[in-house]
Amino acid sequence: MPKRVLQGVVVSNKADKTVTVLVERRFKHPLMQKIVRRTKKYAAHDEKNAFKEGEMVRIQECQPISKSKTWVVVDKVA
Repeated sequence: MPKRVLQGVVVSNKADKTVTVLVERRFKHPLMQKIVRRTKKYAAHDEKNAFKEGEMVRIQECQPISKSKTWVVVDKVA
């Protein structure tokens, strides 16, 4: 089964080897037929503490690293 890849913005890099990534998804509401935005934060593993707040990054699903981290940062999106 392929691993999921999501794209989002780094909103926090205060923890050691961890960044918080805000991922936004858009979909059409089934009843109102209006485009709705939903956001979710993911804790992602950043081994070298390379990513800073405000950067657009791509994260990939992985095996659990800790209680809350099941994602790893793959690369920075230009």
